[in-house]
Amino acid sequence: MHFICKNTIILLYYFVEKILEKQRYRLCKKRVVVALGHRALGTTLPEQKEAVKKTAKVIGDLIEKGYQVAVTHSNAPQVGMIHTAMNEFAKEHEDYTAAPMSVCSAMSQGYIGYDLQNAIREELMDRGIYRTVSTILTQVIVDPYDEAFYTPTKVLGRYMDVEEASAERKKGNYVVEEPGKGFRRIVAAPNPVSIVEIDAIKALLDADQVVIACGGGGIPVLEQDHRLKGASAVIEKDLTAGKMAEETDADSLIILTSVEKVKINMDRPEEEELREISVDQAKAYMEEGHFGKYNMYPKFRAAVEFLEKREGRSALITSFDKLDEALKGKTGTLIR
Repeated sequence: MHFICKNTIILLYYFVEKILEKQRYRLCKKRVVVALGHRALGTTLPEQKEAVKKTAKVIGDLIEKGYQVAVTHSNAPQVGMIHTAMNEFAKEHEDYTAAPMSVCSAMSQGYIGYDLQNAIREELMDRGIYRTVSTILTQVIVDPYDEAFYTPTKVLGRYMDVEEASAERKKGNYVVEEPGKGFRRIVAAPNPVSIVEIDAIKALLDADQVVIACGGGGIPVLEQDHRLKGASAVIEKDLTAGKMAEETDADSLIILTSVEKVKINMDRPEEEELREISVDQAKAYMEEGHFGKYNMYPKFRAAVEFLEKREGRSALITSFDKLDEALKGKTGTLIR
């Protein structure tokens, strides 16, 4: 009996020491979530192949500096292309149905993640860094009563004529006319509530692996008891990036976009570049209407919501080719 108790104590000590070791390792490494914009991926397949090589160098720099990195990315051109292709195929083949938005989103995560993870893996190996890079097909729960479902805003797919637009409306889809160009489908952009695969993402980060997740804002799903059902929507990727940074307890959120620094009072004599600002200042600029609803506003909102959850965090907005300088404090817009 005494022997069993002694062994139990030794085992408990071993497991506690392992937990503490993991915590000490975690404390010495900064965890960052990087949100990639359209510029980091390109539009067509050949463009994407080339663009991810440059993007991989940026991610490689972060890893070489000792960061634990989770990556998310936009998918607007890609998901639109997939949606159009699947719908056109269904029109020509009666036995096939059009692919729902959730399926198109899943497809885009797969093929963007495939190119991105291979490019990052290759870049790391070129530097003598041997690290697993994984893409997680990620679902994000949205609220079925989100106001966005009553006022869709996100344009999707190719232009349609009157007959095609009428057919879409009969299916229950929203369509908007662009004068002189035709009609296009629009879908809702609800807020992310929670990330379904968050435990897998955290486990990989804890193992010091590189994770690509929540691509395109995640696959939007509705929770019905224990079932998940795809929603006809897209989620703003910057808001999901903020949610992932929050739920993985990241130290920093980095949003890479097309501008080196954020500006206020655009195209006015009092135009000003923002270098380092507080959360309160960021909220004030948002309330004053300095940022476009579908451009810079979601980035600031994601940053503010992430920063308000815990002290000691930071959010950085800059262009992907200026990230190294921004991390040195030479450029970019830093919020903390």
